[in-house]
Amino acid sequence: MTRLLDVQRVSVGYHGKDVVHSASFGLRKGTIGCLLGPSGCGKTTLLRAIAGFEPVSGGRIVLGDEEVSRPGWTLPPERRQVGMVFQDFALFPHLTVADNIGFGIRRWKGEAYAARVAELLEMVGLPQYGKAYPHALSGGQQQRIALARALAPRPRLMLLDEPFSSMDVELREGLAREVRGILKQENITAMLVTHDQMEAFAIADHIGVMRAGHIMQWDNAYNLYHKPSNRFVADFIGQGVILPGTVLNAREVETEMGLIPGKVPPGCTRGMGVDVLVRPDDIQHDDASPMIGEVVEKAFRGAQFLYTLRLSGGSKVLCLTPSHHDHPTGSRIGIRLDFDHLIVFPRDVCTVEPSAELPSGGAN
Repeated sequence: MTRLLDVQRVSVGYHGKDVVHSASFGLRKGTIGCLLGPSGCGKTTLLRAIAGFEPVSGGRIVLGDEEVSRPGWTLPPERRQVGMVFQDFALFPHLTVADNIGFGIRRWKGEAYAARVAELLEMVGLPQYGKAYPHALSGGQQQRIALARALAPRPRLMLLDEPFSSMDVELREGLAREVRGILKQENITAMLVTHDQMEAFAIADHIGVMRAGHIMQWDNAYNLYHKPSNRFVADFIGQGVILPGTVLNAREVETEMGLIPGKVPPGCTRGMGVDVLVRPDDIQHDDASPMIGEVVEKAFRGAQFLYTLRLSGGSKVLCLTPSHHDHPTGSRIGIRLDFDHLIVFPRDVCTVEPSAELPSGGAN
């Protein structure tokens, strides 16, 4: 299937210096993508280039079968059929909710205009708020209206720039799921920018983790968590600690916690020192296990405790347990390994250069 959005080795710069370097990814119709990374990594700059607000210094951007950006030429934003949702909502305070939603389709004829506004109010779950003004709405309601306004002209691509950043965590994740449902219902292709991995997981089909202007890995959430392509992605996605180990063979690594089975990356030969990423879900609490960890920190998370445990050799690991297993700091508990995915990095390699190309399979 043809990609609706195709970003091909795109670079974007200011004053002769690139801040986005040879980024490539694609989205098929109805797919939601996300650019995820820390502040200053270039994700918003790349989103603005897709919108047409920034020119590209290298590569090209294609929407549908139309080239919209290349070095020296940029199709204006208003001709791209792209909707935009901003982090500050940007609603017009002097217009009613219904008039805000209909702002981009005010040239439509009466019945079509009214029907589209009513349809969108219903879609975002606020059918009774058409005559209200934005100041009377909560932050989450305002964001839904901002989304409805962007959807009104039926854009071929929706761009969302940190749309939930001003909200608390619980509301942010819930609203992200709601927005995903609305976009899927409308079969809208969308691209989100965020620094929050849980928000990215809640809304996106494919996620590009960015660092210093590079897309380090473009993949689904499961693979980013369980199969990170380099140390930066491994560290940025989820929690975990690095445990030193030694390669025994192509399928085993010896660590302080004992033998860990799994596929060892090519190039990690027998006897080589490696670093093993250990996630909290790789360690299970088991009172019958001879392996012991000392509780040095604990964090209550409602249904679970996150324990920081010191091993006999001094290394620390994280362990999630049901919250009815309440162990005081300083106590010693039995633990066992439960690895489904072995994530190993050669100890003398600090970073892995990102690939500018799509991984096999591309964006679905």
